[in-house]
Amino acid sequence: MSEDDDVLLHRDGPFTTITMNRPRRRNALSRDFLLRLTEAFREAGRTDALGVVLAANGPVFSAGHDFADMSGASHADVRELLRVCTELMRTIQSVPQVVVARVHGLATAAGCQLVASCDLAVAAEGAGFAAPGGKGGWFCHTPLVAISRNVGRKRAAEMALTGEVVDAVTAAEWGLINYAVPADELDKAVRDLLERATQGSPSSKALGKQAMYTQFDRPEQDAYAYAIEVMAASSQTPEAQEGMAAFLEKRRPDWPA
Repeated sequence: MSEDDDVLLHRDGPFTTITMNRPRRRNALSRDFLLRLTEAFREAGRTDALGVVLAANGPVFSAGHDFADMSGASHADVRELLRVCTELMRTIQSVPQVVVARVHGLATAAGCQLVASCDLAVAAEGAGFAAPGGKGGWFCHTPLVAISRNVGRKRAAEMALTGEVVDAVTAAEWGLINYAVPADELDKAVRDLLERATQGSPSSKALGKQAMYTQFDRPEQDAYAYAIEVMAASSQTPEAQEGMAAFLEKRRPDWPA
């Protein structure tokens, strides 16, 4: 991909960075842009990278949906665009790697949904987060799905109903992101979190991520029933057996290739 592409992929050792490179449109999520981002995550997911960073160029992380795509569009066309957007969010959570959002600026509406859909997120203290539909004419219904699963009902309702920008420090306190750091420490903080989150067996991590999202929103009894079966089955894998043996033998594990 060239520097002129809307989506850039860069591999740096064990990690891949996917960069939204549409600053002229404030990284607004047009249909084509959503499709390119989805394919970029699928491409990264097929590699042996241990982790993925989602970053952005320009002053804004993402301004959400591109209204140039949606103004005057038919009911069916808007539904299809929202389906395409949802597919991106699901893809981020389905790839085997840990995905960390690197948020340097404003993330609003579907841009905020994008941050909420990543496994982890670190933001510069000057970044902001909003679901602005509540103070306009089109409520942020789909962004609220991801946001509410991060911050809880009352905080999600406040974001959705007021439409106001939440600063990064508050977003960290609410659970929308993991950390808010000074802008000049953002890259270091992202790398540090990614390195900590990608320790251990990659295949065990991939299964763990899949199971984590499957059980998150189930009732507790169902979540335990599911988790018991997954954990019991995964105890038989070479990775689990090697981890147990290494612990008992007081040595570093040698993960199967």
